[in-house]
Amino acid sequence: MANEPTPRRQPETLHRRTITPGLTVNDLQRSLDFYVEGLGFTVKERWEREGVLRGVMLVAGRCELGLGQDDWAKGRDRVKGVGFRIYAETTQDLDKIAERLRAHGIAAEGPHDAPWGGKVLNVTDPDGFQITLTRELK
Repeated sequence: MANEPTPRRQPETLHRRTITPGLTVNDLQRSLDFYVEGLGFTVKERWEREGVLRGVMLVAGRCELGLGQDDWAKGRDRVKGVGFRIYAETTQDLDKIAERLRAHGIAAEGPHDAPWGGKVLNVTDPDGFQITLTRELK
């Protein structure tokens, strides 16, 4: 019948409510400035060890992002951010977000029209992680 639910694949597929990326960064304070002052995240949790800030959990709306200070166990020349991009949808005005970023000395590409009819704003964090903010135009 047309109204019957589609049976779940077996073994059962993953159920999730959120996904929270965790990024290892070279300079935690510099990354905090980028994400909090530039992009507008707020600090939800701070993790310290022996009185030294080692990581944070950031939040923006329902989205979370973890940042952790690199301990350099894998070497100081480890490249970060290559081939990794975070896509984040917002209902906010991307022009205003771009103004905020630029006011904090952060280069932003766009916003510009996307081929699918929305707008996009691209930015790269201090460690090379790329972020694309998207907004659908309705």
